[in-house]
Amino acid sequence: MSKDRSVEWVEYTKVNAEVTKAKERVVTELGLSIIINGRHFATAMITPMMEKEFIIGHLFGQGIIENIVDIESITVKDNIAEVTLPKKEDKAKWSPEIHSDFKVSREDIFDGVNAILKSKIYAETEAIHSAGLFKRGAEPICIAEDIGRHNALDKVIGYALINKIDFRNTFAASTGRMVSDMVSKICRANIPIVATKTAVTKLGVEIGERCGLTIIGFVRDIGMKITTDTDVRITIEREMKIYTNPKRILC
Repeated sequence: MSKDRSVEWVEYTKVNAEVTKAKERVVTELGLSIIINGRHFATAMITPMMEKEFIIGHLFGQGIIENIVDIESITVKDNIAEVTLPKKEDKAKWSPEIHSDFKVSREDIFDGVNAILKSKIYAETEAIHSAGLFKRGAEPICIAEDIGRHNALDKVIGYALINKIDFRNTFAASTGRMVSDMVSKICRANIPIVATKTAVTKLGVEIGERCGLTIIGFVRDIGMKITTDTDVRITIEREMKIYTNPKRILC
């Protein structure tokens, strides 16, 4: 069985009422150099899991490839990824308009976001982002984790490209903010819906509107304390904010 390289032990000094030495596991960062046709393309800091999926998703998001068939070969060894692409000058073409009649229930959105929040690594380290791709019914296609929200999304997209998933019939979930480059990457993949537990930006919303993407933010289970004459009860209310194209969400 291969060693899990995503977390490693470190020593630290714990300061509270006393000062003591302790150990805990922290998330690992790896500098992965991507070489395309013999030339250095980029060095990305990632969590060492799903490296090939990350590379494929990253190249797709950057417009270097249009599909998995554009990659002639890919090998990863000693923190270096060697990628061979056909010799061509132009970047992959991208149509900014999403064409999909895919719809899901609001319960699917809540369940998808909650699914990516069940990370054991986050529970232990609080230092990881998660992203997921889901079918209707919040059936998971892939859930990935990384120190970077972009990297986690790249891994999910790369997995879907490898497995020839039709993005038009999926929705994405992320623990990261929906900023302009995250939204652009999702639009490029032709994913019609994305949901996050956190915030969006104005430019992200504008790009989503222009591309026809449904952007949902602040997807959360909110606990409310209700005090009565006889007891105190905690009720859970689910809440979300749909910023663009709400017609895809069946309320």
